[in-house]
Order: sequence, then structure tokens, then C-alpha cells
Amino acid sequence: MADAPSPLVVGVPKETFPGESRVAAVPKTIGQLTKAGCRVLIEKEAGLAAGFTDESYVEKDAELVDSRQAVFSQADVLLQVRAGGANPSAGVPDLELYRSGQIVVAMCDPLSEPQAIEQLAGCGVSAFAMELLPRITRAQSMDVLSSMATIAGYKAVLLAANTLPQMFPMLMTAAGTVSAAKVFIVGAGVAGLQAIATAKRLGAVVRAYDVRSAVKEQVESLGGKFVEFDLQSAEGQGGYAKAMDEEFYRKQREMMLKVVGENDVVITTAAVPGKKAPTLITAEMVRAMAPGSVVVDVAAERGGNCELTQPGETVIEQGVQILGPLNLPSAIPRHASEMYAKNLATFLVHLKKTVLDGGELSADVEDEIIHDTLITHGGNVTNTRVSELLSPTPSS
Repeated sequence: MADAPSPLVVGVPKETFPGESRVAAVPKTIGQLTKAGCRVLIEKEAGLAAGFTDESYVEKDAELVDSRQAVFSQADVLLQVRAGGANPSAGVPDLELYRSGQIVVAMCDPLSEPQAIEQLAGCGVSAFAMELLPRITRAQSMDVLSSMATIAGYKAVLLAANTLPQMFPMLMTAAGTVSAAKVFIVGAGVAGLQAIATAKRLGAVVRAYDVRSAVKEQVESLGGKFVEFDLQSAEGQGGYAKAMDEEFYRKQREMMLKVVGENDVVITTAAVPGKKAPTLITAEMVRAMAPGSVVVDVAAERGGNCELTQPGETVIEQGVQILGPLNLPSAIPRHASEMYAKNLATFLVHLKKTVLDGGELSADVEDEIIHDTLITHGGNVTNTRVSELLSPTPSS
């Protein structure tokens, strides 16, 4: 009788990025992994910041490991929230712990930090960057960007409501009528749509704008009013907004000046993958807002959509507060971890079925999900977009 195959050992270390409260596996996803033939190792207290005790993992048959080194040394696959370019400083010590042939699944920020990906390649690991997941139907259950954007859009509205010196809903009181707050959402991607829905639930009058005119119906379905400007659509590949030229953004800013000034809250969510966030809210627009108004720049980590944004800080300009929050999903770590962990577990099960159960993991694997997310393998950077950033074509 043939021996049963050894289980795939999956390791989940504690996150080391400053302020990162999420974890890459939660008790709910342990069963999904063990059912797929995995043995799961969890570093002690890895989930504590997100509200998951060590005991809750053990109850689901995960094994506790005392140290980070032990997790790295035993795991065939490492599940992380941040690796490579997504943890460029605190993640450097991990480079000595990775083993050649080991698989790393995480957010890696490969298009912004290509040099960090080159370092990962030097460790001999096969790294998968979840940000590069193709936006196709069968990959929706693995889409970490959408999951984390949902959290960010929700939290941004709560930050605005907490900062604004008035309530969001209209109220009829014995002291008179309290008017509803006016909220303007810039960018109607996943974060923007969640912000629209949340602000509307709180009772605000909500308007939204996006360079992709195709999202008008989605905005209106959530109770928002879509603001239309006479500009060409900027919808790019995969439903993302694409970068436009400076003339486009100049015209856009001119048209937005009046709209911004009419609102109590502006929440900006516009981002282009691998690019600096476009500047959409100028200092002039901020000064057109009434004192006490609030700008929440969800794109602060990418430089910000507001000209006055300082990432990680609150700036006050003529009585208007501009918030530049960082790592918003980590501010709601329990649900963010549950969503992220589910995305990763689903991806790993797919990876295991496709190439790890008798198949060969290579840079030329035919499956689109695996091919697009694989950024390093066999000591090389395998993703074309990352390679081009490392070796740009000389200008003629």
C-alpha cells in the first residue's frame, strides 16, 4: 500500500509592518486549508491584534509555533499580509529566513517597489503578489484589493463623521431642523461605492464623481447622485481607471472647484495601480470649502488625491481638516483579516489543485490566475511589468 502524500505545510507568521494589525489566516479559514490537505502552523499571538486568540486556532486544528524562525523553517508555503515591497523595511530580516523553493503568498506592492521584489527573487522563493490578481469572474473570491477597499471606504466615512462638527443625518427636533451633511465621493471604485453606501446609511446627501462614466448606474443604485463633467471616460483595462494626461486633470480640476466648495465632506479614493495617485483636489478647492469641513484622502498612501495631504497626518487649511490616513483596513482588523484570509485560502486551494498536486510550478503555467500573480520563481523576477520597471527601456 502506497504511503499517503505528506501534507503541504502552510505557515502564518505574525506581521512586522509597523501598525499592521491584520493576520493572513483566521480560525474560520483553517478548516478550508486542512480539508485541502494542508497542515497549518501559526506563530504564537499572530492573530491577537485582530482579536483571534491562540486557543481559537488550536480549536480548529492549527499548530502553534513559538518563533518566527520556526514558522519559516518548517513551512512549504508562507501566507502573509505584507511581504516584499509592502514591508520594505521591517521585512528585510525575513530575507534571511526564506528558503529556496519556498512559496510566499502576500501583498507585495511589486509595481511601486520593484527592487524589493528583486531581493525576494534572490532568496529563491516563488512569490505571488495578490495585488496582481486578474479581474476575472473566477478570481473574484480571491480579490484582496476589493476586500480591503471595502473596509477602507467604510472606515473613511466613519473618520469623516467623527471629525465633522455636525451630524450626518437631517433631524427634526424641538430645537428646529438639523440639515443633512453634504458628502462628495471622488472615485467610484470599490472603496468609493462602499463610502457612498455608508454615508447614505448615516443620512448624508451624497454625490459622487468618477472618470469612468460607466459607474453612474452603480452610484445611483446606492442612493448617490452622479456628478457628470464634460470629459472623456478614463476606464482602463480590467475596470480600473487609467492614468490620463495633465490637460485632462487640469480640466477636471476646473470643473470640480464649484462642486467641492458646496460640500461639508469630500472623500477621495482615486488610485491607479503602480502609479502615484492623481492630484484631484487642489488647495484652491479646499479653501473654497466652509470652515469645519473635512477631506478624507483614502489615497494618502499613494501620495494623495488632495494637494495638501500629508500621509499619516491631519492638516488644517483655513479651518478645513485634511486627513491622510494610512492602512485603513488595519483599523478594522477583525473583519479585514477575515476577508483577506478567505481570499488567500481560496487562492492557495486553487494553487494546490492546479500546480502543487503533481503539476509543475513554473513561470509559464497556463492558468491566468497563477501566471499573473507569480512575480518571482527560480531566482528570477518573472512578472513582465516588474521586470520592465527594473530595466526600463532607454529613451531614444
